[in-house]
Amino acid sequence: MAEIFTKYKAIVLTNGMLAEQGAKTAHGLIRGTERFEIVGVIDYVHAGKDAGEVLDGQYRNISVLATVEDAIEKIDQIKYCIIGIATAGGVLPENFMPVIETCIKKKISVVNGLHEFLSENSHIASLAAEYGVELIDVRKPKLKKDLHFWTPAILKINTPIIAVIGMDCAMGKRTTCRMIRQVCEGEDINAQMIYTGQTGWLQGGRYGFIFDSTLNDFISGELAHAILTCHEETKPDVILLEGQSALRNPSGPCGSELLVSGNAKYTVLVVAPKRKYYEDDPEWGPLPSVKSEIELIKMYGSTVIALAVNTENCTNEEAFAYQAELEKEHNIPILLPLQQGVSKLIPVIKQLL
Repeated sequence: MAEIFTKYKAIVLTNGMLAEQGAKTAHGLIRGTERFEIVGVIDYVHAGKDAGEVLDGQYRNISVLATVEDAIEKIDQIKYCIIGIATAGGVLPENFMPVIETCIKKKISVVNGLHEFLSENSHIASLAAEYGVELIDVRKPKLKKDLHFWTPAILKINTPIIAVIGMDCAMGKRTTCRMIRQVCEGEDINAQMIYTGQTGWLQGGRYGFIFDSTLNDFISGELAHAILTCHEETKPDVILLEGQSALRNPSGPCGSELLVSGNAKYTVLVVAPKRKYYEDDPEWGPLPSVKSEIELIKMYGSTVIALAVNTENCTNEEAFAYQAELEKEHNIPILLPLQQGVSKLIPVIKQLL
């Protein structure tokens, strides 16, 4: 995977999906990235709006434009186009391909976080070579020789390790994790985040790996290696681990690696009170109770120190009501990241240091 050191201008391609859950890569980049300067979003449905206002009502001075040509006309020196969606199975929608071809012909390199690699598409690869642009497939697996096996050295780290995991996919685990890191920085706490997904890398993560493109035998080792490297190089006060999927999501149960192999003795659990089924699909089965998830995490040897509430489909009144209800039931900090931020967690983190 190519590395980018200069913060070049980039547009994000969502192609009509900006307001959908599947555009969570774009959502993360709109909220912030240290790797790129996001200067626009290509989405014909929401063209003319501000991307932040479409996302969560917060103006961020990132224009939504209908076409790549519109972006080039209004913005100079666009270096990259980032595919801003995360689809089931990492499949690239067919209607994205003509836009990608336009980018290449306009000498804009393409950054792709899907499992469907552009560099292995003969037509796209030839076109990129013809116009002299890069195709960066973020999810391309490492070579076997570059992978690491788990080491018990991770068990010797005394720095608090906090996993941010969720009850389901697409609940805001990465966003919550990033917000915790940022609020720690404001309190002069050296918090480092281990990314485990392509968006974490796109947002500028220095330490981590792409969980779902790593050979299974080496997932625990790559996690431990990222934590140990981060610990050695940054001497952090606290280490935050970005979760993927959920402990009991049937399409990809995930999280035990962070608790066991990553030695995360503390957990922030992201919950969504109005989501009743995995992936919002009754056929996938009902979500378990928050209480049972906390008990399961405890069985793995980790303590839930806070809940973060994903308030999808909630009014503000409902969000605060859920917060009060959960605080009464669990007697731990209940975070409303989008409404209040995550600063309520700081006193707990300070106690751990």
